[in-house]
Amino acid sequence: MTDGSRMPDGPDEQRIFDAHHVEQARAAVDAAPELGHWVRRFELLGDPTRLQILLGMHRAPGICVSDLAAALSMSQTAVSQALRLLRNQGWVAVERDGKKMTYRLDDEIVHRLLHDLGATHAH
Repeated sequence: MTDGSRMPDGPDEQRIFDAHHVEQARAAVDAAPELGHWVRRFELLGDPTRLQILLGMHRAPGICVSDLAAALSMSQTAVSQALRLLRNQGWVAVERDGKKMTYRLDDEIVHRLLHDLGATHAH
């Protein structure tokens, strides 16, 4: 055997082929103390409705709920519920503009991720 690995004694014991790789992989996980935070981010981005809303706000910052709903062919209720969740995470900021509320993306990491997806700004 190489790397000091041994044969498994039982069905639950794993055979190690490269102890150095095991150590590297373990260190990578241990070095990510905010893993739960990233899981939550990817869960939010994994929902098509929320991702579409983020893309729409990215391209049209300061958009109101009714305009965003019309642009995405969604109900205002669905958009409002998703925006509330995104606001609670700190991804979206809301501002009052007279009688209407406008929304914009307010998280730099999400902004960069949207660019990585191919999102662009209006010209």
